[in-house]
Amino acid sequence: MPQGKKFSFHRAERRIPMEIPVLIDGHRQAPGSESTFTENVSARGARVVSVRRWEQGESLVFASRTGEFRSSARVAYCQQLQGDGFVIGVEFLEPKGRWVVQSPR
Repeated sequence: MPQGKKFSFHRAERRIPMEIPVLIDGHRQAPGSESTFTENVSARGARVVSVRRWEQGESLVFASRTGEFRSSARVAYCQQLQGDGFVIGVEFLEPKGRWVVQSPR
């Protein structure tokens, strides 16, 4: 492989930019629900803004504020934002209800 050549990473599923009001709960060191929103979504997960730093692999509960969707989930990544806060990649493990993006069947 020539020097300087980089591999590109492509998601299997396209993310859709969409702000959805959600609740996340289950932080190990800061108990209680956090009312927040998504930056983008897919059928299998979301990128969520959080005031808390989360650990990769940490379990949480993810729910739409409307109550139409709920899932146990895991943190795929956590990145610090410029200024305050973090964004976390959330992978749905046991989705229940109607999410804004449906899985292809």
